[in-house]
Order: sequence, then structure tokens, then C-alpha cells
Amino acid sequence: MTTNGEYDLVVVGAGPGGYVAGIRAAELGLSAAVVERDELGGVCLNWGCIPSKSLLKNAEILSLIHRGEEFGFYFDNLRVDYAKAIDRSRGVVDRNTKGIAFLFRKNKVEHIKGEASLRDSHTLEIAPEGRVIQAKNIILATGARARSIPALPIDGERVITSRHALELKQLPSSIIIVGAGATGMEFAYVYNSYGVKVTVVELLPRVVPNEDEEISQELERALSREGITFMTGAGVTEMTPMEGGARLKVESSNQVTEIEGEKVLVAIGVQANTEGLGLDRVGGATERGFIQVNDDMSTNVPGTYAIGDVTGKLLLAHVASAQGVMAVETIAGVESQPLDYVNMPRAIYCIPQVASFGLTEQQAREQGYGVRIGKFPFQASGKAVAIGETEGTVKLVVDEKYGELLGAHLIGPEVTELLAELSMARLLEGTTHELGWMVHSHPTLSEVLKEAALNADGGAIHI
Repeated sequence: MTTNGEYDLVVVGAGPGGYVAGIRAAELGLSAAVVERDELGGVCLNWGCIPSKSLLKNAEILSLIHRGEEFGFYFDNLRVDYAKAIDRSRGVVDRNTKGIAFLFRKNKVEHIKGEASLRDSHTLEIAPEGRVIQAKNIILATGARARSIPALPIDGERVITSRHALELKQLPSSIIIVGAGATGMEFAYVYNSYGVKVTVVELLPRVVPNEDEEISQELERALSREGITFMTGAGVTEMTPMEGGARLKVESSNQVTEIEGEKVLVAIGVQANTEGLGLDRVGGATERGFIQVNDDMSTNVPGTYAIGDVTGKLLLAHVASAQGVMAVETIAGVESQPLDYVNMPRAIYCIPQVASFGLTEQQAREQGYGVRIGKFPFQASGKAVAIGETEGTVKLVVDEKYGELLGAHLIGPEVTELLAELSMARLLEGTTHELGWMVHSHPTLSEVLKEAALNADGGAIHI
């Protein structure tokens, strides 16, 4: 805590970007405070990444139980308590938020409860107490919230967001999920595992549209086999409340279809939390509502930085954390490398999982690269067969000239963990030759990475 009323740094927002920035500042010897109006950890820890992964684990176990006879397990009168799954997820959240509070105390980062607004580029007023604090530097890390569309006004009852879903203890009989990005696909998997009738509506031509096309197609096939209905290239034009749910008009290829669901979950993106920040007082530049930043996370206002979802750069928790470290190290005069958003890892935690970084095959070809593709299916992995998880593929997009990884696109068991090896290879400018040469433990899922690299060079052994 500062002794003279002035901090070296004040961070507004304690999400995965904000709290990391506060701790890193303290490590570098800066007096730091973090202002948060809600709970430590932000949306990610409290209403996003962490509780959803808790529910996904429940869903994974339930899916395995449904396959019990395959493993020689038989169940009579199985009872499933979804409310208990929600309670467990809240317990996981509580443990993590307490962990952040401990780290703040350990590192002498002051936690200020309240809502901050800029009076000028070095002064913040904290509501509702009206406390005024001075800061040599300010980092805005206020995040974003779910976006709605006129046809689907969110009421928290019929039409809900992921935040509402993470509190909903009573399973609906049916749900329509609008948006087939990471959030939509993860909730589709959870609800379907618990026996809810799930329909996913996506405006673009395919699910997870930011992923490589082949991975997208494989994920849709896998989840369709599990009973999820997909309507792609389709937009919701109207919602009519009805007893016990809602009726949606969905338009695709000049055709209109009506579908019904007890709940409608809107997962179509976010909008930045900038209202009440006082950006207008300091002349802060925004675009489409997101705060504009330079490579070092500085805004157009001297001494003011922005990180995380409020920048609209790449809406991922680990990106926010990396941006927080970048901003603090810039403030402290520590040399660091600009963030590479193209090669940032991306992860989707439904089953099968999806993980990727870098260019898709189409993007690489459009950018003029000579491309080689290395592939290997999990069905040819001894470990995958042994654990009964053979769905999925590894696809490497490789620079034909040098053998460097341009992109990696994975679908299958635990690929969100497997991706790190490929990311490290890319960071160190490794090639498929080196990745294929490296000996991997047998039997492990990681062998699929080696085999995909060998396949890119025409030397795969097990396919």
C-alpha cells in the first residue's frame, strides 16, 4: 500500500488481466492497487472459464457413465443431480477467489472495493464512497459482457446468457443455443450430456467458424452423433414468448423455420464495459466500443493503459493476463516482446476438445505460403484406443520451404493440454523435422504430435 496517497499503478478491474497486472507490478517494486466492483477474478473465474470447466468435468463423467457397458460397468436406477454440479462449480470458484485475495495480501497489492471512474489521466474516483486516489499510471481492465441482438432481448428467464446458465440449477427440457463459438459449443455439450434437447443456431456457414474448416466439420459431426441439432447459415429474426418457453423464427437460404425451446441461451459475442469509466473526460479513443491500444497496451492518453476484453484484441483470459504483464513491464521499464496474437493458443473444452494456434490451411494459402499438411488421427493412437477416446485428428499447417509450423489445429482427447508442445516448437522456430525426430513416451496421446510431424515430411510410421 502506498504511504503518501499516490500509487505507482492503479488497475481498474480484477479479472485475469487485472489481478495478474497488480501482482506483477508488486513483484517489480511498484506500489499497486486493484479496484474491483464485484468479485476478484472477474467474469472468467466467477462466471466463465472456471465454473464452466467444472460443469464440463461433470458432463464428461456422465458421458462416460452412459458408455459404461463398453467398460464392463452396469448401473441400475442411476440418479443425476445437476444442482449438485452447479454447487460444486460455485465451490471451485470460491476456492480460486480466496486464492487471489491471498496473493494480493502476500504481494502487498491493495484491493479497493468499488467502481472507479477517471477524473483525469492520473485521478480516479471510487464509488459509492467517493474516495479519490492518485496514480502515476492506470490500467483499465474492465472486461466485457454478453452482447444481445434486437430479436433476442435477454430477460434472464426465457432468454439467458452464460452467466445465467451457470446459476441455473433446474435443467430445462430443451434449449436453443444461439452462437456456435466456444461458449455455445461447451454449453451444448454440457446440456446434451444431461439429457436436454439441444439445438444450436449459427449465423455463419459452420460451427466454431474461427477454426480450421476440417476441424469445424469434424466437431459438428461428432456432436451431431451425440444428438445435438445444428442449424448453420441461419439467423434468428424473431422471438415469441410462449407458455413454458420461447418460439424462434430462424431464417436460412430464404427459408423460415420455427423452433421452440424452454430456454434460449445467447452466446454471440461481447461488448466492452466502458460505461461510466470517464473515457470522455480524458479523450480516450475507442472503436466499436473497445478501447484502442498500441503494442505495449498504452492508450492515446499518456499514462493510461488498457488490457483484456475491453480492448477487443483477442477475447481470451490468458491473452488478458499476458497483456497485463506486458503493460506493467512497459511501465516498469522492463524490456519485453510484443504479443503475437496470431499464434496465441485457443481452446474449446467440449468433448471432443478443440485446440489451435496460428494460421488455418486456408489462411496460409491465401497469404501466399507454400503449404504442406501433416495429419494423424487419434484412432491410430494406441493410448487413445486404450482409454476409449479415439475421436479426433491432429492437423499441422507447415511452411513447405522451411518446415516451420504456420498453424496447429487439433480435435480430440486432451488436445487443450497437448497444444503447448506445439506452441513451444513454434516459439523456438522448430520444424516438423525436429518435432518428428524427438522421442515421445509410449504409450501417450502426445505421440500423435510426433506422427503428424512425420506425416508432414512423408515419414509417418503408424498410418
